[in-house]
This record gives sequence, structure tokens and C-alpha cells, in this order.
Amino acid sequence: MQCHLQAPASAATDGPGALSHFDLSRKDCLGTARNTTSKVWFTIANGVLSDVYYPTADNTNVETMQYIVTDGSTFTDLQTRDTTYTVKLLSNNSQALDCEVTTTAKSGKYSIITDYLTDTNQNTLVMKVQFIPLIGNLSNYKLYVRYDPSINGNGGGGSGNGGGDTGTIDTSTGHNVPIAFDTNTKSQAVNRTYAVPVYSALDASTPFTQVSNGFVGQPSDGLVQLDSSHALTATYTDANDGNLVQTAQANISKGGMFTLALGFGASQAASVSASEGSLATLFSQLQKSYEAGWNAYDAGLTAPPTNFKGVPGNKWLQLVAEYYLSANVVKASEDKSFPGAIVASLSSPWGQAVSAGDPNNLSHPILSIRNSTK
Repeated sequence: MQCHLQAPASAATDGPGALSHFDLSRKDCLGTARNTTSKVWFTIANGVLSDVYYPTADNTNVETMQYIVTDGSTFTDLQTRDTTYTVKLLSNNSQALDCEVTTTAKSGKYSIITDYLTDTNQNTLVMKVQFIPLIGNLSNYKLYVRYDPSINGNGGGGSGNGGGDTGTIDTSTGHNVPIAFDTNTKSQAVNRTYAVPVYSALDASTPFTQVSNGFVGQPSDGLVQLDSSHALTATYTDANDGNLVQTAQANISKGGMFTLALGFGASQAASVSASEGSLATLFSQLQKSYEAGWNAYDAGLTAPPTNFKGVPGNKWLQLVAEYYLSANVVKASEDKSFPGAIVASLSSPWGQAVSAGDPNNLSHPILSIRNSTK
């Protein structure tokens, strides 16, 4: 496959799209770097990428990001609709907050393994992906990434279109990088005066072969096209002020393996720089640095005894692991710009039941001072 720079500008005109919502509150896993340099927090819910917070722990920027798989002629699968999944910690020797999700098609045709962590030196979420055909050959499949952002805490769409996002395509790197942004920093939360413009840049170690911007549920939505035709039949360089969705075809020709980077910044250039910086580093090195940070933190906690009377050895080891994991989740809930400020949960209360596009409901959760662990 070859990557081509996007054709002359064509804007999707069928916005603002369906009303956006916040995502599930029940999370499968969460993570962030154990430092104050990388100000990105990620969560997984229903087996797919859910809320991603930046630059503070109360500012979500993602509703979902998930895979679409097709053979180009007979079927189109959406990850949350047509697959099952399992989740586990990425490391077998650590309670570091990185995780691995194994997705398996209900049809039994393929599986996808995705490892999630954040770059300790960049404002980037990094995902190592392996697509594995279980029936047929790799060449029988096409893999797409469907990114449904809610940049700067809101997602727009519907009749009110509150907090709409805008999408475009950056070509400064010599290949197409989808950009989503929302520069509105106003909120109904009177104490929330620290908001900044937010941009995201989605890039891959092997550049995407197709990218498009559209509006959720409309003909410009890549999922609508893939469900009806098993192909992207129309692509758009821009989608302005609505419930934005970005669709990118991954290049799986290199054994089905590639790395995704979702970088954030207060400008388009900063978000692209974050993604590119992370992709320039081996995932194994990113994992080593990420886990070292959490291991060092855990080493400073009060260690449980090596055994406990009346509790079998294996059960006690499990309880000790849960102790460290629980402590890490609490520590991960602390903000990195306002030390001591900690969110009750890295999730949106009532999740998908709450509109992210109602102009009368544009307030953000607010960081509050709570007692946090060491």
C-alpha cells in the first residue's frame, strides 16, 4: 500500500451530526505516566479507547476510538458491535497502569491485540497494534481506525450543537495526519478558569492510506459508508463545528503490526510534534520508561508483609498485587498541574446517558482538593 497526500480541500457539509454523549463510566483499565511531564490520562471501556484527559484530569477529549474491519465486499465489523474482548495488565511483573486488550471477531475471522500506555516525555497516548487473521490471509482484510473525539470536554452535534469540534488534515510531516480541535475555553463552571485550546493529532508508524473527516451518523461518517459499501466512498479534508468523527485506514501490510499515536497540544503544531516524537521512539523503550516510573512509586509505598496468617500464599500474593494496583489508581487520579487536586474518578458521571453537545450542559467536572496517597 502507498500513502498519498490528501486531494484538494473538500469539506463535509452534512453537519453537525448526531448528538454526542460522554462515554461509559465503567472502565476496564486506565493509565497515565507517573510524572508531571506527560499530562495525558487514558481509559478503556467496553474494550475500546474511552475518555482521554488532557491537559488536566478533568478535561476529556475522546468519546471513543475503535476499529472497523472489512474485507471490502461482504462484511463490515465495528469493534463494539461485532467483537468480544479481554483485558489484562501489560506487564506480568508490575502493577504499572499499562494494559493490553485482545479483541476477537464474533465471526472468528480475526483478532486484534492493542497495548496502551502514555509516553513519559510527550503528551501522547501510544498504542501498539497487531492485527491477526484467523481465517484467510492478511491481504483479505482492511483495518480502519474510527476516532470520535469530544475535544475540550464537549462533542457537539444535535439541534443545539454545543461545543462542536472541527477536523482537518495536517500534511507538514509529508503524510496525512488527522487533526481535531476545539479552541473554546469558556465553561459554565465559574471556578474553571484554567482551560486552554486543545488539538489532537492521530498518526501511525506506517502512514495511513486513507483519512477522512465527517459528522457522526451522516453520509460523511466513514462508518456509514463502510457499513453500506464496505469501502470509504467519499473522503473529506475538513469538517467544521459539529460532532466530528475521523476515519483512517491503517496500513497492515507489514505483518499486521503498527503503532498509533494520539498526541495533544495547545496548537496544531504542538499536537503533531507530540505524535511524531512518540513514534520516533521504540514502543519497547516507551514501555520500559513507563513501567519504571510506576515501579519506583510502588517501591516507596509501605510494603505489606510477605505473608498473613490464615491466608494461603497465592491468595495473599493476589491481595498484595491488588493493594499496589489500587494505590496506583488513586495516585493516577491526581492532577499534574495542580498538585493535591484529585478527581473522584477518571470518568464522566452517568457516562453515555449525559449529552456532550447540549449548550445548556457545557460545564466540565472540576478538580477538587482531596486527601490523596503519597
